Amino acid sequence: MSLRRGVLPSVLALFCMLLAVPAVAQEPPPAHSDPYQEALQSLSEGRKNDALKQFQRAIDEEPMHAGAMLEIALIQCSMGNISEAERLFLEIELRFSPPPGIIELITTERRTGCHGRPALSSSSFIFGRGFDQNVNQGATNPYYSNVQGELMLLTDFLPKSDQYSLLGADYMREITPNGSIGFAQFQSRRNDTLRQYDSTSLYLGVESPYRLGRWTARSTAMLGLTTLGGSLYQRQAQLQARIVPPLPLPDSLQFTLMGGITHIQHVTLANFDANTFELRGQLSYRKDDLYGNASLAYVQDRAVSDRPGGDRRGMALNLLARRLLWASCIGEMAYVYQKWDSELPYAPGMINEVRHQATHVMRGTLIYPLGKNQALQLEARFVRNNKDISLFQYNNRQLQLSYQWQSP
Repeated sequence: MSLRRGVLPSVLALFCMLLAVPAVAQEPPPAHSDPYQEALQSLSEGRKNDALKQFQRAIDEEPMHAGAMLEIALIQCSMGNISEAERLFLEIELRFSPPPGIIELITTERRTGCHGRPALSSSSFIFGRGFDQNVNQGATNPYYSNVQGELMLLTDFLPKSDQYSLLGADYMREITPNGSIGFAQFQSRRNDTLRQYDSTSLYLGVESPYRLGRWTARSTAMLGLTTLGGSLYQRQAQLQARIVPPLPLPDSLQFTLMGGITHIQHVTLANFDANTFELRGQLSYRKDDLYGNASLAYVQDRAVSDRPGGDRRGMALNLLARRLLWASCIGEMAYVYQKWDSELPYAPGMINEVRHQATHVMRGTLIYPLGKNQALQLEARFVRNNKDISLFQYNNRQLQLSYQWQSP
């Protein structure tokens, strides 16, 4: 999630060039960093405090840098610093005799009174109806083997299907002038008959952007709660960092390195609490009406106490492609492969096998816009969990139709 500031009118760029702002068209790029360009990058990422420092560096290197001075004045005005913004506006008018377009821009800012612009925010809402072929993740094989021989599962452990309603909402708001945002995510699923599997989740978090030279990074801290059947089931806390190194890639490609730690506490289950460590590399492609990404992660899941199967390690592969199909319709395909290998027998004396889990998830989505901020979404999902102890093997199919609304 990132916040971006709108681009100033093209007349500003022309004004900067006329007043000898460092040119980029006919000369090779300098070997040293350009504080003005770094400031623009910081501004585009919502880091106003960092941008102010970098624009000031540009003025220190080039005192007649009108573009940097104007940007500082606009930022100060947007932050409600009226006296400082007015001082800079007057200095620009006296020193540079700006063209009519810039005069109009300054006049507009003065007219607003520099009371500080409201914090940027966005929200979304989703309501859906769906069918789930295996709500309880019932075992595919009605028989399982243990040290006592082959036994038949009770019906509670076999697949049960049901229809459900889904309600979800997301909210995000800028909380600092340097681009930090707070967010909340809520989702509730209510089954028509299998109410003991109803679930609700709530996540609250903060995300902050950083820049170290040409390296960009974002850190996230998040807390979450999940209920099952109306009772608190799980607590979760997560710390994550995303880093974009300055690799010599085409403009359409971006490589991101992600690392994180997640603590999961099960309220109703004993000995299942764990800490999960993940290191992931992701390559994204974006061009015209096509977007795709592929990521590969190494994951360690360390039990806090004497969990069945002990610690486990694995890997996760994620593939996603999204493109415009016809008119305004968007199609999306995704594939997830998750592999886990435990280190110990699952339940010695009863289930002596070491658990090896491989889960495949295929998802196809069709998005049909109803307007600028509304859309219908049809989603089909297929899950296959195999390479495992037969008691935990399951397949599932889901179909969901939902209405989505996003704030302007």
